[in-house]
Amino acid sequence: MTIQFPRDAAPFIATSRDILRQYGIEITIGSNFEDYSQIIKSERKVQNLGAPFDYEQYDLNKNDAFWLIGRNEKGDLIHTQAAKKVHLNTKTLAEHLLTKFRDFPPPIPGVDLDRSRFRATPGAHRISGSVVYHGEVWMAPEEGIYRGTGLSTVMARSGLLEVMRRWDPDFVYGFMLRQVAFKGFAERMGYMHNEPGALMWQIAGRDQPLEAFLTYLSQEDARFMLDIPVEELVIRAA
Repeated sequence: MTIQFPRDAAPFIATSRDILRQYGIEITIGSNFEDYSQIIKSERKVQNLGAPFDYEQYDLNKNDAFWLIGRNEKGDLIHTQAAKKVHLNTKTLAEHLLTKFRDFPPPIPGVDLDRSRFRATPGAHRISGSVVYHGEVWMAPEEGIYRGTGLSTVMARSGLLEVMRRWDPDFVYGFMLRQVAFKGFAERMGYMHNEPGALMWQIAGRDQPLEAFLTYLSQEDARFMLDIPVEELVIRAA
């Protein structure tokens, strides 16, 4: 099936390329997760590789997964994200995550998987069919250069467009830590649903657990979001 957007994806692609070129950013998309792991290990030292994209644990191939990175004019890594198909079979996401939520821990040390928990949100009960997990989202911390300019919107939706072009899933979902969600990052990424209390991660040495929201889009949501002109959301470079 070929996805058909209300005005086709060509305007989004053309505008996004113009914006990224103006900022001197080049995007690369790949499916070799051994290569991606090495990029993360050597160039994204502030955030470990997320467990869902560990090629030693999962069979990540070009039919089921991809990664996307952005580099600036100097060749420095300034953005990452990745996505993979999740095979629910006949289950809902709520049913699937009751036993599989530990496959999606935050990329930090000391996570106590035994004491952590998943709570099915309303959306998790609705998500079924063909489903894609979207994660590994990271943007270089230089405020005013990459963050705070709207570039995260362009980058995130470039990944979303790639998801839809490859697989046209019924739903795309991810998890977002509470403190990040409260900054409005889900909305900037284009996620139209953001449900609190989905995951509570117990961390060694911390009294309070880390809360993660369930963020997701339906196929219809994705088509709507990708039809919004991205140039309205980005501060253009001088």
